Amino acid sequence: MPSSHTHTNRLIHETSPYLLQHAHNPVNWYPWGEEALALARSEQKPILVSIGYAACHWCHVMERESFEDEVTAALMNEHFINIKIDREERPDIDHIYMDAVQAMTGSGGWPLNVFLTPDAKPFYGGTYFPPVRAHNRPSWKEVLSGLHKAFTEKREEIDQQSEKLTAHLLKSNQFGIGSIVTDGSFHQEMLEDICNNMLKQADTVWGGFGAAPKFPQTATIRYLLRHHYFNHHQASLTQALLSIDKMIDGGIYDQLGGGFARYSTDTEWLAPHFEKMLYDNALIVSTICEAYQLTHSPKYARVIRETLCFVQRELMHPEEGFYSALDADSEGVEGKFYTWQKNEIKAELSAADAALCCEYYGVTEEGNWEHTNILHVRQELSAFAQQYGMEEAEWLSKLEQIKATLLKKRGERIRPSLDDKQLLGWNALMNIAFSQAYAALGDEAYKEIAIRNMSFLEDKFYDPLTQTWKHTYKAGKAMIPAFLDDLAYLIQAYIFLQEITGEGSYLLKAKTLLEQVNREFGEEETGYYFYTKESQTDVIVRKKEVYDGATPSGNAIMAINLQYLGRVFDQKNWLQRMEQMTGSLSQAIVKYPTSFGIWALVIQGEVTGWKEVALMGQGARQYLPQALEKYSPYKILQCAETKTEVFPLLAGKMPENGGVLLYVCQNFTCSDYTTDKIVDFLAIV
Repeated sequence: MPSSHTHTNRLIHETSPYLLQHAHNPVNWYPWGEEALALARSEQKPILVSIGYAACHWCHVMERESFEDEVTAALMNEHFINIKIDREERPDIDHIYMDAVQAMTGSGGWPLNVFLTPDAKPFYGGTYFPPVRAHNRPSWKEVLSGLHKAFTEKREEIDQQSEKLTAHLLKSNQFGIGSIVTDGSFHQEMLEDICNNMLKQADTVWGGFGAAPKFPQTATIRYLLRHHYFNHHQASLTQALLSIDKMIDGGIYDQLGGGFARYSTDTEWLAPHFEKMLYDNALIVSTICEAYQLTHSPKYARVIRETLCFVQRELMHPEEGFYSALDADSEGVEGKFYTWQKNEIKAELSAADAALCCEYYGVTEEGNWEHTNILHVRQELSAFAQQYGMEEAEWLSKLEQIKATLLKKRGERIRPSLDDKQLLGWNALMNIAFSQAYAALGDEAYKEIAIRNMSFLEDKFYDPLTQTWKHTYKAGKAMIPAFLDDLAYLIQAYIFLQEITGEGSYLLKAKTLLEQVNREFGEEETGYYFYTKESQTDVIVRKKEVYDGATPSGNAIMAINLQYLGRVFDQKNWLQRMEQMTGSLSQAIVKYPTSFGIWALVIQGEVTGWKEVALMGQGARQYLPQALEKYSPYKILQCAETKTEVFPLLAGKMPENGGVLLYVCQNFTCSDYTTDKIVDFLAIV
C-alpha cells in the first residue's frame, strides 16, 4: 500500500477567485498541474477533477453541502487526489472532460465532477451531487465510496473503460480530415436556407430563438440584421429587432444599472440567471451597435451607453483591464441585490413617482417572481407617457431621476462578489464592443478606452522574451498560455482598432498574430485550429472547437480573420484556408445555423462580397467617423495620411496634389472620389 503522506489544501497560492473560495475547505484541493498528476501516478489513486466558476450558483451549493463538510472531505482526501479547476482559467481541460461526461451521461453542466485514472483518463462523471440521495441522484458520499470500491476491486475494467472513452474523444475530434470540401462556391440559396432555418426556431411573440432557458444568441441576430440589409427581408429584421427589444425590456437587462445577465430562465426574458458576464455584455453591445446603425433608434443608443457605463463602473480595473463577472448571489440568495419589494420603492420616491415607477416596471405587492419583483418593462416608453398625459421626453427625464434614486439606494446593499481575474479573450471582446460603440455613436471616450485597454493587454499579457501571450492576469501575475479563442478575438480587436483609429500598425500586429496562430495552433490537413497550442503537454486530447456557444468558436473567428486579412494583405492561401474550413462545415452551418452563427456570417460575407474602402491623403482621418457610422457589413476600412507600400490596398493611391481621395474597391475594381464627393459617397458605402 503506497504511503499516504499528509496533503494540505494548496489553493491559497492561486489567483482565481473561484479557487480562492475553496482555499479553506477541509478538502485537500490541488490546482491542475504536475504536482497533483505526479502524486496520483505515484500513489496510484484516482483523481477527482471538480470544475466550476465563481458566478455558478450550484457550484456554491455543492461546496456548502459537501466540500465544507469534514466527514465528506475525509473520504475525498483518503481515496482521491482532488483537483479544483476554474473553467474560465482552464477552458481547455473543461472542454475535454465536459465532452467525456456528456458521452457517459448524455448531459453536462457545472459544477462538473469527473473521475480520472492516475494517468488522467476519465472513467466516471456527473454534475451536481446532493449530500443525501435526492432528485433521482445518488448522494456524493455514495458516489465516492462506490468509486473507491470499484477502483480497488475492478481496476482492469475501469482502465479499459477510460481507454475506450479517451479513444472516443480522440475519434470525435477527427472531423474535417478526409471530409468533402465544397469548391468554395458559397451561394445565395445557402443564405436563404440559413435565414429560414433560423426563423423556424424564432419565438415570434417574445423574441429570441428556441424555448427556455433562453440565451441572447447574438450571432443569429446579427445574421438576420445583415440578411435584411442585403436582401430587404422584412421577417429577418422584425425578428432581430423583436429579440433585442424584448431583452432590453426584460429582467435579463438591469433596468437601473445597465448591463445584461447571462440568460433567461423563462420565455419572456423576465427572470434571469443573475450573473453578469463580461463576454455577454461585449457581444450584446456589439450586436445592438449594428441594430442602431441600421435603425438609429434612440432606445438602442441609450442601452449601449447604459451598458458600457455599467462595465466602466463595475467591471473595469483601474489600469483599464476588464474583470470577468459579477456573481448571481448575494447574502446566499440569487438575485437579492437586483430585486425590489413594492414598499422599498415607496420609501424612496414620492407617492406619485412611486406609483408611476411600479406601474412602468411591473412591480406589485405580491411580487412578480418568488415573492419579490424583478424590474421589467411591458409597454413602450412613448405609449406609457401618452397614457399618463406626458410628453415622451418628460417621462424619460423623470424616469432617469427615478432610476438614479433607486440605483443609489441599491448601492447600499451587500453586493454580489466580483470575479476580478482578467481574461485575454474576454477583454478583447469588450475592446471590440467599445470600438463598435465608437463607430456607431461617435463618442471619443469609447475610442480612448479601446486604445488604453489594448495597451494594458499588451503590457500585462504579452511576454516579449518568449513572444507568447498569456490567458489570465490578476494581482500583477499573468498565467497560463493563451488559447485559440484568446488570440482569435485579439486579432479581431486589432482589426477594429485599426478601423476606428486609422493606425496601420494595429493591422500589422493582427497579421503577425495570425501567422503565429497558423504556426502554433493550425492543423494543416483540415485548415482548422486546435484549442491548445502545439507545445502544451498537459491535456490528453488537443480539441478542435467549432460550435458557436455562449462565446464564438475560435475557429469561426479565425475564419473571419482569414477572410479579412487575406484581402487586406492579398494572401490567397489565407482565403483558401477560410474556404476549406467553412466548406467542410457548410452543410451543418446551413442546417443548424443557431449553433454555427458566426460561421453563417463567414458564408454571408463571401456571397454578398466585401467592399474595400481606403481614405488617402493629408487630413484623411477626419472623414473616418462618417465612414464608420454607416451600416455597411463586410467592409474593410483603411486610412493613410502618408505614402505607404505595406498594404496592397493603399499602395500607389496617395493623391499627387494634396487633398484627400476616397477609394472604393469591389470585385477587383476600384473607383476614386474627390473630397467634395466624399460626403455624398459615404452615404452609400
